[in-house]
Amino acid sequence: MLLLAPVAVAAWPSDRSGAPTAAWSAPDASRSQPPVVPLDGTSCAANAAGMAGFTPVAAVDVPARATGRPPAYVFDRTAAVARGFDRVGYCLELNGPAGPQWVWTAMEPFTTDARRLGLPTRAGQIVQQRVNDLEVATNVAGLPTGTGLAGYLEMWPNSYGPRGTGQISGTAPDRYDADDDVQLSRAYGSFQVHLVGGTRPADTSPQTVLAVNGFMSPSGPLALGIGPAPTGNPDWTFAANAGSLTQRRLTVYARPSVLTVTRHPADRQLFPRDAGNGAVVEVAGKFTDPRVTAVQLKVTSGADGWDYSAAASPGGTFSLRHRITAALREYRFELRVLGDGVARRVGRWDGVVAGDVYVIEGQSNAVAAMQHGSAAAEESPYLRSFGSPVVDGTRSAAARSWNYAVGDLTQQPGAVGQWGIRMAHRLSDTYQVPVAVINGAENGRPIGYFQRVDTRPNDLRTNYGRLRQRLTAAGVVRDVRGVLWYQGEADNDNAAAHVAGFTALLRDWRAELGGPDTRYYVFQVRTSPCGDGRAARLREAQRRMGDTLGVTVLSTNGLSGQDGCHFDWEHGYRELGDHAFAVLSRDLYRGPADGVAPPNPRSASFVDPGRTAVVVRLRDEDPLTVQPGVAADFRIEGSGVSVVDVTYRPGGQLVLTLSGPATGATGVSYLGHAGAGPCVVKASGVGLLTFQGLPIAAPD
Repeated sequence: MLLLAPVAVAAWPSDRSGAPTAAWSAPDASRSQPPVVPLDGTSCAANAAGMAGFTPVAAVDVPARATGRPPAYVFDRTAAVARGFDRVGYCLELNGPAGPQWVWTAMEPFTTDARRLGLPTRAGQIVQQRVNDLEVATNVAGLPTGTGLAGYLEMWPNSYGPRGTGQISGTAPDRYDADDDVQLSRAYGSFQVHLVGGTRPADTSPQTVLAVNGFMSPSGPLALGIGPAPTGNPDWTFAANAGSLTQRRLTVYARPSVLTVTRHPADRQLFPRDAGNGAVVEVAGKFTDPRVTAVQLKVTSGADGWDYSAAASPGGTFSLRHRITAALREYRFELRVLGDGVARRVGRWDGVVAGDVYVIEGQSNAVAAMQHGSAAAEESPYLRSFGSPVVDGTRSAAARSWNYAVGDLTQQPGAVGQWGIRMAHRLSDTYQVPVAVINGAENGRPIGYFQRVDTRPNDLRTNYGRLRQRLTAAGVVRDVRGVLWYQGEADNDNAAAHVAGFTALLRDWRAELGGPDTRYYVFQVRTSPCGDGRAARLREAQRRMGDTLGVTVLSTNGLSGQDGCHFDWEHGYRELGDHAFAVLSRDLYRGPADGVAPPNPRSASFVDPGRTAVVVRLRDEDPLTVQPGVAADFRIEGSGVSVVDVTYRPGGQLVLTLSGPATGATGVSYLGHAGAGPCVVKASGVGLLTFQGLPIAAPD
């Protein structure tokens, strides 16, 4: 759902292929601006504690009605903090039916560019993330105040819907609140700060701190508020109340930094663990203010704590490092400076962990969106993702934060798919290690769509470029433990095109994604195209990739919760996640191997000279269950006979009884089927791989 009428879509300039158009919120210098007003006479300055060191850098008198143009600024002093700032703040002052109201809120910076601190008005100016150490002071009754609070920002020029990202507990998909869904068009605009629970799930419901909405609408009244709206949407969306307010000023503040931090962890960042089962996290920077005498780094995890310090020197640098353990524990890093008049905390980064990284790619069954049944119970604070799988390059470039992994949603920050979240949860729970999954899949795309453009490998208009940029920005591009590929339905059984495309893609992955120990996995699709359970050339080609390309092939047969293309949660994506977990456990965690590999034929021969039965010899001897009626899915190529019965013989053999002598037979095939039906499965539920034209030798 889009807010208001759609207008121009955020688009790439024709001469750019990588980053989106530069964007900032400060006034356009080419336009006439009001005189600079550097004095701070706000209600916040008069009433709120904790504003020491802050300077007002911009202010806007929010108009009552939108005009389709960005609101003009009263003053712009962003140049005063162009050399750096370590904290940002906002003062919203309103006067209307409830009388004079004000709110002050301050937080860690969400950008290093002072020009992007005001109302977002240009393509790519999207902030959708948690912030730590939120401060709130206000004269509005009922709104919690204090310091050290957890916050969430929703700042963008775009339209948006209520569905949300799943990152914030206590929100609803049918109302506009602290977790909404950014859309493509820039036709409304949101500038919102929310109080949220510090954990996920959280016991407390989110509350809006301040909201300025509708400033990019082509027309109509704006919506503003402090605290949750008393009626309608909690975040004041569509409140259309600006005309009832005689004062509507938003003042932007920043606290100039006294040192430059050049390296630090991000909130909720997962560092790939090394051979020593951990990772080194560095906080480094440069001293810029002569009043600073030292820096201190405090690291905490539960009841444990570590302290580090470095003395300051004029123009000198510092580097403080702490090694974290890959376990189900989070770390907090806090950086403080010492010195007369400057002693304060200048950085805090929460939820830092060490663990393992996986990539999922392909089309809709790699997206693995919720069809029937939810995977929400699989979510965990120790499952992470980075950025967003959103297709639009502008929004993809803006999504540069670590998020909690979610399984049911698509095209949202943190979305990893249902079988992806199941796989990650089982790995994390079994081996007590955090897991990050980066899912770059897109619905309905053929193999050519996923290729690397060699002259523009980071092109955000390409799937490869978006995934590559996400992995690079996350700092994990060379540390991926496994890549899982599920694609082929859109290739319409064109085996040659699929094999050629995947071979090229795999070559590029091996060159720049992961390292020498990275493993690559291919799901054999259930149907290609969707709904066609008879065509098998592409599926046979995928089966052979295990021999020709050095990948591990996984089966999707044996699952009854399939609709001809996609899977339900039960008897579908849940079990696919279990199968992926079992294979990764075997290959990368020294887990059990029995019953893990899908049944895969090695050879076939006639049982008797009369050619009335065929034995298919499998590559392992794990026991199989042959479900009644499965004979209909086998076919004898080059002969008019049919398979009337299938039995399992110990030693890894399937015996096929034929309707008569198979004169002229050239091979045997197992086609499987779309939807529910009988299968050949191991005790783990993994089904026999589809195969086509397996040659039949003469009787032994």
